[in-house]
Amino acid sequence: QVQLVESGGGLVQAGGSLRLSCAASGRTFSSYAMGWFRQAPGKEREFVAHNTWSGGSTYYADSVKGRFTITGDNAKNTVYLQMNSLKPEDTAVYYCAAEEYGSTWYDYWGQGTQVTVSS
Repeated sequence: QVQLVESGGGLVQAGGSLRLSCAASGRTFSSYAMGWFRQAPGKEREFVAHNTWSGGSTYYADSVKGRFTITGDNAKNTVYLQMNSLKPEDTAVYYCAAEEYGSTWYDYWGQGTQVTVSS
């Protein structure tokens, strides 16, 4: 199995950028499909981005399309979420997750990192 640890969250002004990191250990992240999710106070956890490394397919929520980018660094065994043009509504705890290929949902989750965007 894989362990996931997110970092890179913080406080940023609207219009700014942050890059979140998800360090994987135990197995290489490319053994999984990787996703980012977020949960704002009082709201359900929602999908942000997903990448199936083996197939090269990437998906984004409409709310972040064109502003967020999911990438991976095999040498560092780390997945990133580059977030540009941040908005106050992007404020949430961000989680990375790993899905075994063939699984019906994500199997492993990180602990989350807080992102706060001020107006």
